[in-house]
Amino acid sequence: MQNYTISKGDYVLLCLDSRRTYLVKIETDKTFHTHKGYVKLDDLIGKTFGSTIQSSSNITFTALKPNLEDYIMKSSRKTQITYPKDAALIVMFSGISSGSRVVESGTGTGALTTALAHFVRPEGKIYTYELREEFKSNAEKNLKRANLLDFVELKSRDVTGGIEERDLDAVILDLATPWLVVPHAHKALKPSGTIISFSPTIDQVVKTTEILKEYNFTFIETIECLIRSMQISRGKTRPHTMMTGHTGYITRARKTTNPEPIKSNNDMI
Repeated sequence: MQNYTISKGDYVLLCLDSRRTYLVKIETDKTFHTHKGYVKLDDLIGKTFGSTIQSSSNITFTALKPNLEDYIMKSSRKTQITYPKDAALIVMFSGISSGSRVVESGTGTGALTTALAHFVRPEGKIYTYELREEFKSNAEKNLKRANLLDFVELKSRDVTGGIEERDLDAVILDLATPWLVVPHAHKALKPSGTIISFSPTIDQVVKTTEILKEYNFTFIETIECLIRSMQISRGKTRPHTMMTGHTGYITRARKTTNPEPIKSNNDMI
């Protein structure tokens, strides 16, 4: 049964409001300083997640239990992260669940790795390829903080040189030259397995789509996800002027065993 009591060593999300939040580890004899005063972390031990606490400036903070989005957005960053809006679609498109085996590259901050590991646990595994040791080390720290490191194998390898694993449920790519990995993914995936590529530019998408067709993948599709939040106030509700716009294109496809290229309905029109 899940424990909702805050203990030493737990992470809590200290919330001032929906936009100002802080992920902190509960330690004894420690204070967390903000522009709204400091919070004695000792005072949270024994309280229930969702409780409030006053700062030294008498400002109220709420101590919430971190969820998957919090761990992703609060990742220690040495490179750009995969935003939850894209990670959610990648997880859905991949079809992964507990027990799935997935190859991912590159690891980067480990933000997408965190999302993938969350969904394949406790029986599955993420094999994530990363060449740069500083990225790999940082991702390991983020995964450990999210309690997901046990479900991930971090590999110091160039995925464009080949994929070691076989009978994979999915191959998920976030790198500059995803088209170079398509032949390796075709060998590594189970029949009907999924390949997903996240690319910031349309030129990358075109090259990747062309080689996916060469290797007889089907259900090839590219989408872009945009999110616009709303500011809610009676009589003045409207979209926020700031939004997370283009982050990248998500291309997905499924492996077939057909020796000939599959014509889509659009090709026949």
